Amino acid sequence: MTIQPHPTRDTRIDVFRALALLTIYVNHVPGNPFEFLTHKNFGFSDSAEAFVLISGIAVGLAYGLKFQPGNRLLSTLKAWRRAGVLYAAQLFTTMATLGIFALVSIRYSSPEVMEKINIGPVMNDTAAALVGLVTLGHQLGYNNILSMYAVVLLLLPAFLYLGSVSLRLMLTFSAAVWLLAGLYNVAPPNYPSGGYWFLNPLSWQFLFVIGIAGMLHVRRGGRIEANPLLLAAAFGYILLSLLWVRIPLWGIDTSLGLPGVLTGFNKTFLSLPRLLHVLALAYVIVSIPAISNLARTRLDNPLAVLGRHSLPVFVVGTILSMAAQAYMQVAPASMLLDTALVVGGIALQFALAYYLDWYQRAVRAAKVRPIIEPALQPPVRVAPQPVHAKPVSV
Repeated sequence: MTIQPHPTRDTRIDVFRALALLTIYVNHVPGNPFEFLTHKNFGFSDSAEAFVLISGIAVGLAYGLKFQPGNRLLSTLKAWRRAGVLYAAQLFTTMATLGIFALVSIRYSSPEVMEKINIGPVMNDTAAALVGLVTLGHQLGYNNILSMYAVVLLLLPAFLYLGSVSLRLMLTFSAAVWLLAGLYNVAPPNYPSGGYWFLNPLSWQFLFVIGIAGMLHVRRGGRIEANPLLLAAAFGYILLSLLWVRIPLWGIDTSLGLPGVLTGFNKTFLSLPRLLHVLALAYVIVSIPAISNLARTRLDNPLAVLGRHSLPVFVVGTILSMAAQAYMQVAPASMLLDTALVVGGIALQFALAYYLDWYQRAVRAAKVRPIIEPALQPPVRVAPQPVHAKPVSV
């Protein structure tokens, strides 16, 4: 008996999430020949913004309408449990990364490898750095998305409660937190090295909440329509961003005396130009069905399969990208090697996704089979056995 997963699942979220995951992997192997094809080279935002926005949309779909009186505590506990899973995944990828770089350093007698991607403080002050790793105060390079996402999920119940009152109230409060964090540089501190988290959850929650609000608006009967003026503005901003990055025009002072969070390109505090770019791209995709429907695929489409298993794929992708980075530090420069590392890593992520998909189907089939199969079999009749009397001795 074949069981198809999620017969009514909208694959668009899965497909776009898969594209974001693959782009993150490519960008996390810097210097490879495919890195220059990712969309960070064609605009102000990159795959991190896309991933967070899509995650907000998915959370709005999964939790939004369920956050009702009588179910709020359970929804809160589920969100916090997910945050705990992300915390554990963050520690796992961090320790795996340290192990990989240490192995390469020992195997190729290259101690300088242990100074890369913010590993240096772990070697110089191990005790303090271990405290920082456990408390998320010290984060290795390219290992900082899950920590930000975990904190945002801890804040999720508060935002959903505001959203149950009014989406406008939820967005206003979220925007205020984003703006104040950017104006006054409020962010979780690094420890022991000082500074702030690379991705500030108090800033990035705004993009996440925008995704939630958009999904809740649609699920409550609203629509995101193609307004000609908004589309013209979105296309214009996307084109401006493209020209700015490709010419490039980074030397132009755009501050106009305004705070950096409104005019700069800071990723930590998610400055407005980056935020507007990802929102412009999202609006064009969502409001034009001919574009968004390109992601409506069969459930067995490779991208749909990959996107359904985003967390394990992301974790494995992070570990593979760290292994590729570490090896590229000691191996002779080679386009063939770089290509093999990227293509091989992507192939392994797809293999993992297909394995997880098969495993889930097998588990569901095993749960159904004991209920269905005995009912299809005729009852077994047992013929009565004759009773032989024993002779009685007199």
